Amino acid sequence: MLQQLPVVSFATWTSSNTGTSPGPVEFKMSQLAVSKSSFHGRKLGFECSNPTTRIRPGIFSCTYERRNHGHSMKKRKILPQNVDLPPILPKNKKKPYPIPLKKIQQVARADKKLAQMGIEKHLEPPKNGLLVPELIPVAYEVLDAWKVLIGGLAQILHVVPVHACSECSEIHVAQMGHDIQDCRGPTSGSRKSFHSWVKGSINDVLLPIESYHMYDPFGRRIKHETRFNYDRIPAVVELCIQAGVELPEYPSRRRTEPIRMIGKKVIDIGGFVEEPEIRCPSGSGSQIMELDTHQALSRFPPPKELAVPMIAQETVNAYEKVKWGVTKLMKKYSVKACGYCSEVHVGPWGHNAKLCGEFKHQWRDGKHGWQDATVDEVFPPNYVWHVQDPKGPPLTSALKRFYGKAPAVVEVCMQAGARAPNRYKPMMRDDIVVPEDEEARLVA
Repeated sequence: MLQQLPVVSFATWTSSNTGTSPGPVEFKMSQLAVSKSSFHGRKLGFECSNPTTRIRPGIFSCTYERRNHGHSMKKRKILPQNVDLPPILPKNKKKPYPIPLKKIQQVARADKKLAQMGIEKHLEPPKNGLLVPELIPVAYEVLDAWKVLIGGLAQILHVVPVHACSECSEIHVAQMGHDIQDCRGPTSGSRKSFHSWVKGSINDVLLPIESYHMYDPFGRRIKHETRFNYDRIPAVVELCIQAGVELPEYPSRRRTEPIRMIGKKVIDIGGFVEEPEIRCPSGSGSQIMELDTHQALSRFPPPKELAVPMIAQETVNAYEKVKWGVTKLMKKYSVKACGYCSEVHVGPWGHNAKLCGEFKHQWRDGKHGWQDATVDEVFPPNYVWHVQDPKGPPLTSALKRFYGKAPAVVEVCMQAGARAPNRYKPMMRDDIVVPEDEEARLVA
């Protein structure tokens, strides 16, 4: 509420209109009621910034300004204390569209209107088949970080134990598996939803999301009968190749003339070019081996004990670099994902292989429901339970709400001695003291 204070008077000076010397001064009083907290004339630093400003002939005004005693007005971004993980989407529904459906329909109507008028669609790189020059160095950085990520993670897994459930996709990073009853495997009923732990591998930590490699992404679409004519490589590697990375084992067509489209119809693709035959060298020296997680544990020996923290920190930095690069590349280059399963295709259009077996695949004849992909679908974080004491007692279901989570790669590297990035700390909940089992019911 406003509190009535003593009247504040502002004087308006009126001078005579007949000479330069001011005549008799007339004071016109105006009353102003202000709040108690804002009535601090000296602290706010009232002063006349321009005492000769003329409002109308013979009348001058006096204004004030607030002094800034060296305080910056920029607000600091404060990270939240605790953050919940993204909700798990149900498998009996299609994934939500990353772009609102109304916007997709609006763009489709505009393209259809131009096509009916016979107007060619204006395409910017890389939508017209040309490379984006400023993104070529980013693609090379992502590919180099991808190699460091695979090599560092393979070495750390010789030191840090990882447990994987043989019935579901759950993994746990600690000396022993947890006792949280959340298994949804085929035989989980006989085990009372306890997990069946086995030794985990690098593919359990770094989920292998693969895509078909195409010499010409704008060429002929992959059919179900011709799917074995194309190699399957990590989706991150295929994205880097289409963004400008040159690999002898995986060539890609580089256009010099843009493609032309009217609506959804391609009217000039520059002709079809057959993929050149490439003989991939075999052996450990092949570059293909460095880009895949296959037999990574056998290719990289266990590290020395003193070098483990440094390798872990380099691996975390490489993980963040890949995440940053994939996010930047996907803002320009098209990546499609199935709205029902985990299939991903890098290119302007999805393939026609009938390999989807998820919700109501019979209605779609096994075809994928393609939509725009998100970064987490191309490079999934694979969240796991964060363990504050890896050598302590196993996690229990009764204290489940006190535990946090973190990406599997970050959790493995943290237990090896690396520092966790700040953006993952709110979801890890390190500031929460986990109570004992008998104290959990007393916590509000």
